[in-house]
Amino acid sequence: MRFATGIAIAAPAERVWSIYADVERWPEWTASVTSVTLLDPGALRIGHRARIRQPKLPVAVWTVTELTEGRSWTWEARGPGALTTATHTVEPTGSGCRVLATLTTTGPVGWVLARFTAGLTDRYLALEAEGIKARAEGTR
Repeated sequence: MRFATGIAIAAPAERVWSIYADVERWPEWTASVTSVTLLDPGALRIGHRARIRQPKLPVAVWTVTELTEGRSWTWEARGPGALTTATHTVEPTGSGCRVLATLTTTGPVGWVLARFTAGLTDRYLALEAEGIKARAEGTR
C-alpha cells in the first residue's frame, strides 16, 4: 500500500534539506514523531540507522538505503512479514521548493497493518509536511 503527500515551501531547497535531513530534530517540528535516536554517528548517509518513536505506532528502526545529497533519501523499516519504505524528496522550484514524502508498506502483515492504519498514516504525512513548511518558512 502506498501513501504520499507533497507541499510547496517558500524557502530555498538547501534550507529545507538541512531541516529535513536532520532527523534527530524532527520531534521539534512535527507532532507525528515523539523521539528519534540516532544509532550511527554523523550525517545522514547510506546505512545510517535511526530508532523512531511515533504516537500509536510500534517503535521502528529505519535504515537509509538510498541517498542523493541535497535532494532525497529513502529508508526502510522491517518487521515480521512487513517492509515499510519511506522516501523524502526536496525539489527546487522557481519560488522555493516542493517536498514530497511517500511511504510504501509491503508484505502480508505489512499490507494488513497499512490498511488498519491508513488514516493515521495520512495524518502523520500531513503533519510532517505542514511541520517542515512551518519550520523552513520560520513560522515554527
